[in-house]
Amino acid sequence: MRSDVIHTLLVANRGEIACRIFRTCRDLGITTVAVYSDADADALHVREADLAVRLPGAAPADTYLRGDLVVAAARAAGADAVHPGYGFLSENAAFAAAVQEAGLVWVGPPVKAIELMASKTRAKELMAGAGVPLLAPVDPATAGPDDLPLLLKAAAGGGGRGMRIVRELGVLPGELLAAAAEAASAFGDGEVFAEPYVERGRHVEVQVMADAHDTVWALGTRDCSLQRRHQKVIEEAPAPGLDEALRTRLHEAAVAAARAVGYRGAGTVEFLVSGEGRPYFLEMNTRLQVEHPVTEAVFGLDLVALQLRVAEGEPLSAPEPPQPSGHAVEARLYAEDPARDWQPQTGALHTLEVPEGPGLRLDTGYTGGDTIGVHYDPMIAKVIAHAPTRTEAVRLLARALERSRIHGPVTNRDLLVRSLRHPDFAAARLDTGFYDRHLAELTGPGAGDPATAALAATLAEAVRGPEAVRGAEAVHGAETVRPTRPGGPAPARFGAWRNVPSQPQRKRYRSEPDGAEHEVAYRTPRTGVPEPHETPGTRVLTATPDRVTLEVDGVTRHFAITAHADRVHVDTTDASYTFTALPRFTDPATHTAPGSLLAPMPGTVVRLAEGLAAGATVEAGQPLIWLEAMKMEHRILAPASGTLTALHAAPGHQVEVGALLAVVQEDPAATPVPVPVPEETA
Repeated sequence: MRSDVIHTLLVANRGEIACRIFRTCRDLGITTVAVYSDADADALHVREADLAVRLPGAAPADTYLRGDLVVAAARAAGADAVHPGYGFLSENAAFAAAVQEAGLVWVGPPVKAIELMASKTRAKELMAGAGVPLLAPVDPATAGPDDLPLLLKAAAGGGGRGMRIVRELGVLPGELLAAAAEAASAFGDGEVFAEPYVERGRHVEVQVMADAHDTVWALGTRDCSLQRRHQKVIEEAPAPGLDEALRTRLHEAAVAAARAVGYRGAGTVEFLVSGEGRPYFLEMNTRLQVEHPVTEAVFGLDLVALQLRVAEGEPLSAPEPPQPSGHAVEARLYAEDPARDWQPQTGALHTLEVPEGPGLRLDTGYTGGDTIGVHYDPMIAKVIAHAPTRTEAVRLLARALERSRIHGPVTNRDLLVRSLRHPDFAAARLDTGFYDRHLAELTGPGAGDPATAALAATLAEAVRGPEAVRGAEAVHGAETVRPTRPGGPAPARFGAWRNVPSQPQRKRYRSEPDGAEHEVAYRTPRTGVPEPHETPGTRVLTATPDRVTLEVDGVTRHFAITAHADRVHVDTTDASYTFTALPRFTDPATHTAPGSLLAPMPGTVVRLAEGLAAGATVEAGQPLIWLEAMKMEHRILAPASGTLTALHAAPGHQVEVGALLAVVQEDPAATPVPVPVPEETA
């Protein structure tokens, strides 16, 4: 038996990518091993693995980024191979070397290839020698007006951290310092370089797969232009609108890049394509990409299975890859609020149900009942659609997202649906500035009918029976009239609910995430079936605790209702709504003093402004507090010039959303400067 045949594989990762790799391992008869932090003790990837090893702690630096602990876990579990997934240690040459030194099979590229591509500056020098097209570097010390705009990038970076666009020479020195500080904080390497910034460029990449027998496959193109914070949101294969000459040039450049570093395994060569159709090398990711499913769908391949085959020393099945078929689109479902500076969200994910059907695929690290925490990336799932044409694939994906039931934290689901149906996306007018131009319209009020959805939620609660009433009493303090004799009839209940047919009853909701309030009036006649009040054109056909059917202006509409404490989720065929039930009277305790700085999300206070203390004078827009949540750093800014009268935050503190961090008393003589609070910086 060959010594490099993989029998037991440890995945040095978590969440969705670990679950995805385990799926292939099950198909191949390979035993799976998970590693997990304390925060992930009950995570889906742990539940799905055959074996699991704890990495004590919660922060990535103490767990998933500790290569020594991961190697020790592999030994303890009897693994003979390690797959790094993506992120964390996946492009860490020292970790790859440590895995091999421990006598384990490394399911990834050679250590030397990782080292050569780890620094973007060194990689560009190498690619220039291989004839790969590049953007000419710019020396920031000698940059002039003709060099603008510039893009500053971290040499060891990724995910948009350490990246800044500079349009004025006067701000260049400060932006260089800031970018270097971000890069040093995120990657332990403060090296930053500059290159021309291509306006309205497209992000196009080529998937490569190489074996140890001199075969390199170029598996088509992917377009990943729709990005937020320089991180991808929607990806598709093949990249639309490229002529055959450009596709050929991209394929040839990608193969040349792989051969230049003696590459093996799965990798991605990324390019920026200008509006004139000129490609420029950006970087090579020496790992599997998040968006690999679209390539798998189009080529009918399992890239993880190919990674394992290559790691075992086997050749690829043919000199050339199979022929592609159709079009695939992937959308990343995030727990975040796009309308509020993409703030990550946390909390219980009560329901996650995505329609199944031909051409649809769901990759996720969560199921309903799991909790989305503060320590890791806010991506919940990837939804992929494959169809014969781009139009069909986009339509299928948009409809699948629209019909999904997602109950819990705010997500970007509505943004994804609107993006897929936007005229520019439909016409393949794609570039990395898509969300800069269209975010306001994509996050504005939709064409749905939240008022009718709120009515359906109210009717469902009205027929839910005594248990629902007892819940309302607990929330709103309603009084109960008890039976006068044992075994008597169920009591009439008063307070929040009044069973008086002559008077309408009212219910108030606040919709999420826009905060709009809706008041619903209804009557409960002697028939016991609630009826809407002051809602002409609407008739109740059926009403149960979890489903309401209404006739609205002659059209029958169905509403699925799910309640979790004081939150109600309403799913219809073309929209979903989340409401929070409001008490009849406002709670004075919910008010905060003017100038209060509240935590916009759960997270960890990582630092304070130098010398910050109660009594300090602050300026409008001055960064005061830095929060870290879900791999991103956020600055809390002073909303006005004045005096810091209270400070409740300190480095290392874990804070919940809405926690009071500080209070700034405005100086009446100062001129207020409107600034966003908070501002995302990483």
